Amino acid sequence: MDLSTLEQAMLDGDHGEALQTAIAYQKKVGEFWGAQRFVPVSNVHMMGDIEVMGDGGLAWLKAFAAHDTPCKVNVTTNARCIDFAHCDALGQTPAEVGKERQLIQQLRKLDVVTTDTCINYQTVYQPHMGEHVAWGDTGTVIYANSVLGARSNFEAGPAALAAAITGRTPEYGFHLDAHRKGTFAVRIDAELADLADWGLLGKLVGQPHQDYYAVPVFHGYHGSPSADELKHLGAALASYGSMGMFHFVGVTPEAPTLEAAFHGGAPGETLVIDNAALERAYAGFGLGDGDARLVVFSGPQQSLFEMKRLAELFEGRRVQPGSSCFVTTNSAVLAQARGIGYAAILEAAGVTILEGVCFYILQNLSAMRIQNGWTNMVSNSAKLVNIIGAHRFNTILRTTAQCVDVACTGRLA
Repeated sequence: MDLSTLEQAMLDGDHGEALQTAIAYQKKVGEFWGAQRFVPVSNVHMMGDIEVMGDGGLAWLKAFAAHDTPCKVNVTTNARCIDFAHCDALGQTPAEVGKERQLIQQLRKLDVVTTDTCINYQTVYQPHMGEHVAWGDTGTVIYANSVLGARSNFEAGPAALAAAITGRTPEYGFHLDAHRKGTFAVRIDAELADLADWGLLGKLVGQPHQDYYAVPVFHGYHGSPSADELKHLGAALASYGSMGMFHFVGVTPEAPTLEAAFHGGAPGETLVIDNAALERAYAGFGLGDGDARLVVFSGPQQSLFEMKRLAELFEGRRVQPGSSCFVTTNSAVLAQARGIGYAAILEAAGVTILEGVCFYILQNLSAMRIQNGWTNMVSNSAKLVNIIGAHRFNTILRTTAQCVDVACTGRLA
């Protein structure tokens, strides 16, 4: 790689051991991907939970924190795996709870802002067009690249922390123009009336195109998608297709026209998604043994508008006795939801609101499933129903209103 004078000085150890270790690691990553140089980044978003980082990740953090070298740019953390107000009730392992506290302490020693959110782009920081960032969560990266026009790859935990320490990242992948052009077209002939529909669109497009550098170009939709709709679309594309970017003609900044999205080229393929395709996909989620005792709104965390919608749907109703309904959001949204009254409505209905976590990375989740006898999980998040299968749930995607009905009646449909 072609290093600047400053970068070479870092690598030579002139700026301390922490920067030397960080940039040496980044150089290996860059060489693996064929990067020619580094680019400066203005913002980093990294994992911050013991379930994903493990003991090795905690040790990595401690090693950097011991050098007393703070991060060079603003850094935020992704969702945790433990809500300290609910860990006892959830039966989470005390030793792992203690490690989560240690991990948070180490992050703060490094001057990391522990936001504990996977919707940082909605509530904390929105990078601008062309801005280089180093973000780690797949849902945040695809939103930054697509909706905001910023530039990031999926940064693994050590790589994101290294970017925070050095203030730069290797220039490859979606930092380069070559990978940001559309590769195939998707004509939308469906109504897409619910957030679950947008996630299902992501599944239908992502599942048959599992390619990091596949960039779908959506067109034909009559309307302007909301931030939450684009959030669910991107999260599902990243989950089912490992995609890092999409274009939406007339909506996302690099796709003012269909031609512009393809950089003047032609699409390699054209898909058409209509209402019948959505109906078939919904019908494809098997009901398993019919158990309807677990409903989850998570993955990504809920925005304030999603909390408002849930409060409207749950008002005057109660979660069925013996059933569990979980909602996850970040501390900022929860504070606002409490101030306005949305949280009180949800809690009066028997909903458990978890702060700063995402459901699928909850520590000890498989044991919770066994302890509670949960077999099915119902959600309006296509991303969640895809990734939580590792915990051996049978997953069922339903619209937001249908999920509320399941929670309050204990019956699947």
